Amino acid sequence: MNNPAPAYVTFYVLAASVAAVVTLLWGLRATLGAAGLSANDRRRCFRLAVVLLAAWFFAALLPSWRGFYGGTPTRIPTIELGLLVPILAGSVFYWRSHLLRRIVAAASQGLLVGIQIYRVLGAIFLVLFVSGRMPGVFALPAGIGDVAVGLLAPVIAFALVRGLRGARALAGAWNLLGLADLVVAVTTGFLSSPSPVQSLALSSPNTLITAFPVVMIPVFLVPLAVLLHFASLANLSRAARPAEF
Repeated sequence: MNNPAPAYVTFYVLAASVAAVVTLLWGLRATLGAAGLSANDRRRCFRLAVVLLAAWFFAALLPSWRGFYGGTPTRIPTIELGLLVPILAGSVFYWRSHLLRRIVAAASQGLLVGIQIYRVLGAIFLVLFVSGRMPGVFALPAGIGDVAVGLLAPVIAFALVRGLRGARALAGAWNLLGLADLVVAVTTGFLSSPSPVQSLALSSPNTLITAFPVVMIPVFLVPLAVLLHFASLANLSRAARPAEF
């Protein structure tokens, strides 16, 4: 299990990360128009989004590349910093920024859901498991769950865009499934990687999940997925609220 990741994994992970960012920015451009902002405000918001996403990407990339998140049996884990800090920062920013809430409210549910097709990236965990580089206790639930959520994303997005009956209920269930998948993946990844609290895969530690390039998944793509789930659920809740009165 200590074999390094094959060279193609670096391209695979980084290409998926960049593609997710580009798709998000493409969707944001359309969303800013729907939010009713002036042309100047749209340009400023878009430029700020480019800067923030680029800064986040490199803030995840550089420590990952330098081995900051690498675990050892005697070292306190640091990967939770890369995972939790973006989620907390994004959540606080959302609740404190009226403009961000306005933009999220204008976002198409089809976009918020459909963009998560990138979750099929989790198939790499299955490939690494088959090649003997990752323990099954992590790779199987994380890989299968991610692929399932990713494949369902465009299906749910299509139902939402077409306004099919029950689409919003399906979207809510899909969001909860996606979050549950991430909780399982993060928990098994944390407990199977080398650290003082490792309790799974003791004979074959999950060293790759805290090493570059695979660590970019939990410290960049996972927080992005969580925030997209939160945004989608917030909009679903907002849309359902008037029906309660």
